[in-house]
Amino acid sequence: MTIEKLNEAISYAAKMHATKKRKGTNIPYIVHPMETAAIASSMTEDMEIIAAAVLHDTVEDSDTTKEDLERMFGKRVADLVASDSEDKMENIPSEKSWQIRKQATLDALKNSEYDEQIIVLADKLSNMRSLYKDYRVIGDKVWERFHVKEKEKHAWYYGGIKDALDKVKDTAAYEEYSALIAKVFG
Repeated sequence: MTIEKLNEAISYAAKMHATKKRKGTNIPYIVHPMETAAIASSMTEDMEIIAAAVLHDTVEDSDTTKEDLERMFGKRVADLVASDSEDKMENIPSEKSWQIRKQATLDALKNSEYDEQIIVLADKLSNMRSLYKDYRVIGDKVWERFHVKEKEKHAWYYGGIKDALDKVKDTAAYEEYSALIAKVFG
């Protein structure tokens, strides 16, 4: 992949997230995929992984399909994005599907490859940075912005991710992720 193609991925992600904000904030959503890509780039110079990191929420949160990504950015990028995409189970209310969706993510991580784990770690570290920043300011009120409001359920999920990321445990990003989990969840 060329730098021009990576720039296309960044532009595409910006377009797909143009009107969205981070939950409970006025922060443009594109900040999260960009941070995810920056974190991934601290672990690899592979531009397809970095492109997948910036595109990681396009299938989940827009009308983009895996096939669209494959056509535009290639099979590997599309597969990497798919590895970090949840089935939103839109026929079930979010509060009811949350546990099922998160367990499916944890189960999939058990068989994931190093490249996939880079993207998951980058995504979740970006989320934990945001959570920690807001947690320091508003404490447990931070959970009110989510469909599932119980802190212990989020602790289960983020801790489960930490335990499943066995292939990237030797990275600074993993150490930071682990430290933030301890700070937010005790």
